[in-house]
Formats: sequence, C-alpha cells, structure tokens
Amino acid sequence: MTREDRLIQRMEQGDTGAAHELIEIFYPEILRYCLWHAPNRSLAEDAAQETFLKVLRYADRYAHRGKFRPFLYRVAANTCIDMRRRVRGFEVSLEEVTAEPAGEEAGYREVRSDMVMRQLVAGLPEDLREIVLLRFGQDLTMREIAEVVNIPLRTVQTRLRSALKRLKKDMEKGEEW
Repeated sequence: MTREDRLIQRMEQGDTGAAHELIEIFYPEILRYCLWHAPNRSLAEDAAQETFLKVLRYADRYAHRGKFRPFLYRVAANTCIDMRRRVRGFEVSLEEVTAEPAGEEAGYREVRSDMVMRQLVAGLPEDLREIVLLRFGQDLTMREIAEVVNIPLRTVQTRLRSALKRLKKDMEKGEEW
C-alpha cells in the first residue's frame, strides 16, 4: 500500500492531519500543472484548491490501487477544463512575446524563453499538449499519463513523439525571429 493510500485511509477514519499532509505533498505540482492551463496565477491557484476540495470530498470514490497520482491529475485536468469553460481568458500572442523591449532587465531572456516555449506548447492540439505538459511539466511516467488521459500506453508514446517532432519543427521556424 502506498503512502498516499495510507493517508486516504486515515482521512476516511477522520484524521484531518492526513488531509493536510496529502495536500502538502501534492499542492506544488498540481499548482504547476494548473498554471499551464490557466490564463493567470490567481485562476491557477483557484483551480488547484478546487482540485483538492474535490479529491477530499470524493475520496471515497478512489479505489486504493496505488494509483493516486493519476487519479489526482485526472481531477485537476477536469477542474481546469471546467475553469476554461467558465473563463475565457486572454492569450498572449507570439508577436507580443518576441517583441524586443526598450531595455533588457536581468532574467528577461529566461522569462522570454519560457513564454515562447509556453506559446509553442499552446499551439499543439489539445491531445498532444496535455501529454507534453504531463510528461515534461509534471514529470509523470508514460504509464501514469496513460491512466490520466485514459488512452493506451502505446498511444501516449506515439503522441509524445509526434508532439516533440512538431515542437522541434516550430522551434526551428522560430529561430528566424
């Protein structure tokens, strides 16, 4: 039995400390995941909090099979989808990101690079984007990704290869900027 399963069992027995511990363990990575799906930090924090509220509320629906992390990400993904339906946020255009500033501050190039990468990933179709974010943004294994997006492992591998080829092609095009 995994540590997460033991914490959920303790929660079911009324131990509120177990819920705090579970949130403490996973909140940073779920927030990072939500940041990729939200137009701003405030909405990402709301989505992360709502994810944990749903997990705590529906913990009895979780089957203790040592697969809590994929279950948690599936709840986070659905929460982010709901959030996108409710809020049509702003999108930063690639032209805005690549425009040269009047004066360059320290760290600007790293932030700009992150924004360009985010824009490139955002340009992928939804099914490819989600796999890239789960693999490289959240460091999930291929098997965990297959469980989160509910597709076969081979399909995850194929889609990841396809996404990486597209990103490489887009980045080569972008070097002209």
